[in-house]
Amino acid sequence: MIRSFRNPLVAAAVALAVALIASNTAFADDGSTQKLPGVSGDYRIAKPAPQPEPDDAQPADSNGTFKIGDTDVRISGSITIDMATGGIRPPNH
Repeated sequence: MIRSFRNPLVAAAVALAVALIASNTAFADDGSTQKLPGVSGDYRIAKPAPQPEPDDAQPADSNGTFKIGDTDVRISGSITIDMATGGIRPPNH
């Protein structure tokens, strides 16, 4: 169904919209690879993760130490876990 537009401004706007859509689809398949100025070809924003360090730790001795390479390692300390539910109640004075 073709409508005729009485206002020439509306007709011009519709013609412009149709022309923009047609030209946009014509350039959508443009497969040329353009390089950015000042950027080398092998530059990446996200680089691959480095290789993990080798896991050459020896089993722990009876005193809780173990060796990594030529270094004696002893891990000690404590772990505290605080858990709570609900809000803090005001004290009754």
